[in-house]
Amino acid sequence: MPDTQYSLLDESLWPLMNKFYRRHQSSMKAVREAHLWVARRGEIVAALCLRPVSGGQWLTGLFVDPGCREQGIAAKLMDAALEDMTQPVWLFCHPDLRGFYERRGFSFDPPLPQAMAERLGRYARSKPMIAMGLNQ
Repeated sequence: MPDTQYSLLDESLWPLMNKFYRRHQSSMKAVREAHLWVARRGEIVAALCLRPVSGGQWLTGLFVDPGCREQGIAAKLMDAALEDMTQPVWLFCHPDLRGFYERRGFSFDPPLPQAMAERLGRYARSKPMIAMGLNQ
């Protein structure tokens, strides 16, 4: 298995993250005000965004190249991104992913800041979506 590096993506390289998402027909995007984290094996094989929101961080855009799944890359990328985190972290995911996030220390249906609760309500109107939270 190739060596994988996990790191914060330098702002000058942000277009590579969007290119990664587009290559996999993902609607996810790198967000300017976020900290962008990637896993690389030469090229990007996984990515996520941590966006500041309401006294915490919102984890979005976690995506692993389909050819690299089931290798622990998502878990290790999250570990690297959250290692020094002292704020709460929230995310929204499909209910099928609940177990994955619980194994990483997230809890189901955490108290959400008002802005996050409203956003979850909007998202959940069009697709199955649950909230998960990690208190640091």
